[in-house]
Amino acid sequence: MKSMIYSLLMAAAATMPLAACSDDNNTLEQRDWSTTTLFASSDKVSQDIYYKPQSGYVGDPMPFYDPVAKDFKILYLQDYRPNLPGTYHPIWALSTTDAASYTSLGELIPYGGINEQDAAIGTGSTIYNEADKLYYTFYTGHKDQLNPGDSREMVMVATSPDFKKWTKNKTFFLKGADYGYEKNDFRDPFVFRGDDNLYHMIVACKKSGKGVLAEWTSADLKSWEHKGVFMQCMWDRFYECPDVFKMGDWWYLVYSEIHEAVRRVQYFKGRTLDELKACTKNDAGLWPDSHEGYLDSRGLYAGKTASDGTNRYIWGWCSTRSGKDNTKALEWAGNLVAHKLIQHEDGTLTLGEVPGIAAKFDNAAKPDVVAKSDDAVQGDASNLKLAGNAWALFPRLGYENRIEFTVKTAGNRDKFGISFVRGTDADVFYSLVLNDEDDNTRKINFEQQGKNGCGFLANGDSYVFQRPADNTYHIVITTDNSICTMYVNDVCCYTNRIYGIQRNCWSINSYSGNIEVSGLTVATK
Repeated sequence: MKSMIYSLLMAAAATMPLAACSDDNNTLEQRDWSTTTLFASSDKVSQDIYYKPQSGYVGDPMPFYDPVAKDFKILYLQDYRPNLPGTYHPIWALSTTDAASYTSLGELIPYGGINEQDAAIGTGSTIYNEADKLYYTFYTGHKDQLNPGDSREMVMVATSPDFKKWTKNKTFFLKGADYGYEKNDFRDPFVFRGDDNLYHMIVACKKSGKGVLAEWTSADLKSWEHKGVFMQCMWDRFYECPDVFKMGDWWYLVYSEIHEAVRRVQYFKGRTLDELKACTKNDAGLWPDSHEGYLDSRGLYAGKTASDGTNRYIWGWCSTRSGKDNTKALEWAGNLVAHKLIQHEDGTLTLGEVPGIAAKFDNAAKPDVVAKSDDAVQGDASNLKLAGNAWALFPRLGYENRIEFTVKTAGNRDKFGISFVRGTDADVFYSLVLNDEDDNTRKINFEQQGKNGCGFLANGDSYVFQRPADNTYHIVITTDNSICTMYVNDVCCYTNRIYGIQRNCWSINSYSGNIEVSGLTVATK
């Protein structure tokens, strides 16, 4: 009987067509990986560097350093796709010690019934109270079925003695309408300890149609006193997912701007909390740096931070794209992406590579040049020179990759970039282009290039940074399936979703001037 079953299975397998386009890791296929033609590839189900749950996606991370377990807990809104009508986004969690490897803790706080205040759950924050040995997670309760006088959103709380079993407080409801704020936008509570030793809660809300961050204080996390407006949002903006923390001598507010024209993670800074609050007073626009506090591209959203006392990391989600089409708009939720916060002497912040992620790639090798545009490309991975409009193509990437190299431009305005999803037969491919805005400014654009390419893709937006004085760019790119992060000189971070990176070739390009590439390595896990 076993022999018959085996024969039937083998016969069925023999009649199965080999996939010519799909690169799903569950598909049997035969390919010549040494070729340079374009493959259509798809993400693996399990993604570990930039975490994705087996089912669904990560929404709005709520990181917290656990002083008891001595690790980071990353709570997040579980986005199932499709979610149930009216009831969605339970709080799930992960644990990590290095922002590079994660252990799933499963569901912590379920959403409520269709008629309850937390039929859907929105962003919040967690803090540990040493006095009563309890963890407190304050979160947004979003009600689906409204009766007259109901508020769409309120702040709620759940507690736990062990970070495993959580109990919702059925009597605590912080209602914005009781304090003069609007009923439908009152959310994303963030709790932190101030220099006054009090707990401070910041809530994103609206007052008379204008976005504000409101403030409450408490000595015990139970009774809260309203302190008024903490900060006004600039113009018609609305600051989601607020995160307030002190790093060295500076106070910071990290937030996500919901306005469609911006849609990014930004920050403000001040020597004191009062100075921080004044950054937007009367729409002052006291930006912390030369690019309005942008920390990344549009590809990262809902970023919030946590520190173990030595390192502070930021976690956000890298959006999926509609139809897995690189030209389409970014959607809500995606993969969990972490970066390390870098604080400069003037208090400005940028994002850099997580050391734990870099450590995963320990088998770096120099790639061969498998194709090139013309004789304007000379040398190899140790020392590669490109002049004018030229490109050098490199072998297919794996599912997870770390690319590192240094570019030296001959002039201040020489233009270069990196392309993915590229093959010798590709009519379109996708590029991160380091444009010269002027003699002293660079801007990274996401572009669809090739003979049928449409050029600049607004859904990737751009990131502006200062040209290095010596025209030397140290670049690190990490990819996990379709997630791509690029770091330049610890002053620029660019996160993006680019479908088809894995199992395809890639290139380094010169668009004008002369560039010299050195120290090129590609590492896989």
